Amino acid sequence: MKSYMATPQTAQREWFVVDGQGKTLGRLASEIAMVLRGKRKPSFTPHVDTGDFVIVVNAEKVVLTGRKLDQKMYWRHSGHPGGIKGKTAREMLARKPREVLRQAVKGMLPKNDLARHMLKKLKVYGGPEHPHQAQQPTPLDL
Repeated sequence: MKSYMATPQTAQREWFVVDGQGKTLGRLASEIAMVLRGKRKPSFTPHVDTGDFVIVVNAEKVVLTGRKLDQKMYWRHSGHPGGIKGKTAREMLARKPREVLRQAVKGMLPKNDLARHMLKKLKVYGGPEHPHQAQQPTPLDL
């Protein structure tokens, strides 16, 4: 009996839309990462990108529990000595709410070239509108 292995040509991709309003950041990110990776499909193959596209609307309205708004830090480094800078989650949500969710999902994907392809299928929007109506996305219940 042969094992089934999906290929990029046989991957059936769907489009899903998720409303982030009132959802906890980490729980939302883990569910999105599972869909992007394709683990909800019976044809999941670890070394092939079989995941679906995910559109997230209202990303600026995600919720962080506890004191994470003031204690969680987002770091970046310029590559030069002393070039490290950090922002709190409150500052990031005020300036770049899409980046907060994108980085949370990125941290839950595998650390390889395949994850970079999976992350390109994530479309995050701060408000309730998105330009992907032509793809006819279905709501994803989480």
